Amino acid sequence: MFNNKILLITGGTGSFGNAVLRRFLDTDIKEIRIFSRDEKKQDDMRKAYNNPKLKFYIGDVRDRNSIKDAMRNVDYVFHAAALKQVPSCEFYPMQAVQTNVIGTANVLDAAIDVDVEKVIVLSTDKAAYPINAMGISKAMMEKVAVAKSRNLENKNTTICCTRYGNVMASRGSVIPLFIDQIRQGKDITITDPSMTRFMMSLDEAVELVLFAFNNGDNGDIFVQKSPAATIELLANTLRNMLGRPDHPIKIIGTRHGEKRYETLLTKEEKIKSVDMGNYFKVLPDTRDLNYGQFVESGTKDIDYTEYNSDNTERLDEEKLREMLLNLHEIQDDLKEFGVI
Repeated sequence: MFNNKILLITGGTGSFGNAVLRRFLDTDIKEIRIFSRDEKKQDDMRKAYNNPKLKFYIGDVRDRNSIKDAMRNVDYVFHAAALKQVPSCEFYPMQAVQTNVIGTANVLDAAIDVDVEKVIVLSTDKAAYPINAMGISKAMMEKVAVAKSRNLENKNTTICCTRYGNVMASRGSVIPLFIDQIRQGKDITITDPSMTRFMMSLDEAVELVLFAFNNGDNGDIFVQKSPAATIELLANTLRNMLGRPDHPIKIIGTRHGEKRYETLLTKEEKIKSVDMGNYFKVLPDTRDLNYGQFVESGTKDIDYTEYNSDNTERLDEEKLREMLLNLHEIQDDLKEFGVI
């Protein structure tokens, strides 16, 4: 798949970038370029991997010139750079727009200019029925990607998207927070015990991107079918796993812009999606603005149910424990607490 090819990962020092490196750095890939604005994280990664296939480019997706420099001779792009913390985006919505919307447009324009073969844009469940600034900016990011994919008839570039639920143990997520709170003897802070979230591992996130890479056409959006769990179950499972069943829990209330449950496919998208087994593929609307030439087909027997974390498979503690035990990102923590 990546034989003698060059892959660029924007935001590549994050959890997703590290998961990709674990998967592909020792294959026959020619080069993996890490593009990000944090020189310290790049230096840490350079020392940790110490691999000549790994190249580093300091820049920002907001800066077109820095992207163009990194994009030369690139075959594939995984676009993971984003502002993704919901509360901070609520307070600084224009920063979310600058990175998630305009930054994505910059990445796609640069990729199209140099005939990159495939670009996979990473999105989030918060883009479906968005109620917060982060989700709205990600929804616009998807719209930008689909819009730019419409005009590539004479180009060699394919642009498609993936949409994630909660990626377990990713940087800044709740699992490392809960483990650290238990370690330090602090209360586990829960926003809403009955809040549900989709659960998928970083390895599954990489698999979703690869599935989109292998099966995607211009404008497609791919979603993995994922189970869900309540935040209360997640906290209790971690307490029991780490041998702290009575560790105190404190309910702090929902944060700015949080939903009680998340949606991976809206009702409207579910209607036009293709069930591909473990994944849904949402097809783009390829009509132009001449609406008068189209006649809508009937809607008899169409399933108008959205796909969300409240109506998907619900995990129990045994299944959630199994998922947690397999997370590469918390293996050291599990060893520290004598779980493995």
